[in-house]
Amino acid sequence: MTNFIKAMDSLPIILKIILALPMLDIVWVVYRIIRSVNNNSVFGIVLGVLLLIIGIPFLWLVDIITLIFINKVLWVD
Repeated sequence: MTNFIKAMDSLPIILKIILALPMLDIVWVVYRIIRSVNNNSVFGIVLGVLLLIIGIPFLWLVDIITLIFINKVLWVD
């Protein structure tokens, strides 16, 4: 799991933004769930699964904005 987290964190910014586009944003939701499992965060796991099921429509936009400005997606870690 840590290899996946490191791989996603080390991607070029353009590829991160492309993965944050609608319909591809599921990659970042899975990233959030794996990151929470790696940190043993029950709240993060539950929130990640809810995001996976509900799929908040504006989450992709938030991801793109945070990737542009701070080069990472926001999460509750």
